[in-house]
Amino acid sequence: MTATYKYSNNLTLPTSWHRLSPIWEGGEEVIQQGLPHTQLAPAWQLLLLGDGSPTRHLKLLTGEPTEVDVIDMSPIGMNLDAAPELIQRIPGPRLRRQVWLRTASGQRLAYATSWWEASHVDEYLQNRSLPIWASLARLRTELYRDVQGIYYGDSAPLEIGFDCSGPFWGRHYLFWHHGQPLTLIYEVFSPYLSKYLGKMQVNSP
Repeated sequence: MTATYKYSNNLTLPTSWHRLSPIWEGGEEVIQQGLPHTQLAPAWQLLLLGDGSPTRHLKLLTGEPTEVDVIDMSPIGMNLDAAPELIQRIPGPRLRRQVWLRTASGQRLAYATSWWEASHVDEYLQNRSLPIWASLARLRTELYRDVQGIYYGDSAPLEIGFDCSGPFWGRHYLFWHHGQPLTLIYEVFSPYLSKYLGKMQVNSP
């Protein structure tokens, strides 16, 4: 597996990340209540709305290890980076990390962007080619995954990356550690997972 890191010392903002253009979106209240099954099938809700590890879930679904291709590690300073508002809970200056999550055989299953306090990222991501969950589990880090937003939307770059037509389901959440926000994560899942989870929905939102 080849990991590519991109750093920028320029004053301009580095390469952007792939945020969905929402057709529909919901906040914390929707996440707590769950969605109608006609909008998002139960198995998909377990993946998107649950507080378990997506990399662990993907491994259990596919029967293959979940591996990471790192495509971006960029210092962004105090820029809000068009991220969800919760980025303000992450102390700056910040670093943005973008990855593809895939099976060992190469099938891309998810895309994720995360934002970290730059001075602490090496402490928690000692091996940056590991999934975040695997890195933190090795450190026996106690975490709480606080899902705050869910999206259904389009992204031309992700259609190319997943080799699959949208729209896509995504979410964002905070990882909490010792009562403090550790990282903000934005994830989008490939419709390829319908192979394991069944249809995403009966009707479009």
